[in-house]
Amino acid sequence: MSEVRLYVDEDASEHAVVQGLRARGVDLVTTAEANRLGAADAQQLAFATEQNRTIYPLNVADFARLHREYLERRLDHSGIVVIPDQRYSVGEKIRRVARFVHSVSTEDMVGRMEYL
Repeated sequence: MSEVRLYVDEDASEHAVVQGLRARGVDLVTTAEANRLGAADAQQLAFATEQNRTIYPLNVADFARLHREYLERRLDHSGIVVIPDQRYSVGEKIRRVARFVHSVSTEDMVGRMEYL
């Protein structure tokens, strides 16, 4: 079983959060690093799946819709992790995401959307 690797959507790639997650040993790539800024949410999810990475966006509603569409079409994605309450501090976002990533496997995340 392999540990979850993240693909951080551009709306979630606050520098402090990215650095904090990396400092906690989270394997991640941002949309900027992947040269995919401005791509539509559906394209970002498809790319994350191709890369076998769980996507971490802030856009909860759109990714919930995409998740439902995947389920309805009986398609798998590599997972979606969201924090619905964006009032959390940077430190709390880092703690929640890092704790979750270190507690599940890549295999556990297939076709799953997790609200932290």
